Amino acid sequence: MIRERVRHLAGPLWIALVALLVAAAPSVAAAQPRSERSQRFSITQVGDTTITFGVGRMRWVKPKQRGVAVDASQRDALIARFRVLEVTRGVATALITGQTTRVTTAHTVVMIEPAQRWYKSGRFWTGAFVGALGGVFAGATIK
Repeated sequence: MIRERVRHLAGPLWIALVALLVAAAPSVAAAQPRSERSQRFSITQVGDTTITFGVGRMRWVKPKQRGVAVDASQRDALIARFRVLEVTRGVATALITGQTTRVTTAHTVVMIEPAQRWYKSGRFWTGAFVGALGGVFAGATIK
């Protein structure tokens, strides 16, 4: 009796296992660590201790973030470090926290885009949906 039941379930169980492996393959391939995404901005105004630069539609630039000012003509030599104070209408104002030479409008701001939260990722929700669908399919084939 048990052998007949096991033989009866072996086919659908293998199909469900293969389906889960095929569904999981893209998420395993996508699990490679991503490189840092840096963004460059032009400095529009320089004060004694502050700099102003346009961020456009980059909504991820927020107060308290840190960045650096570099000289692109000298292979991105470090000019200054800063912390963003405020972002208003696509323009960020930052406080210079340390500098090697005087900052000018010829220099460029470089900031690293923060990593996206796991629950905001489309890959996570796709994987969750495919996994739930695979579980429902596996449960239906076993019954």
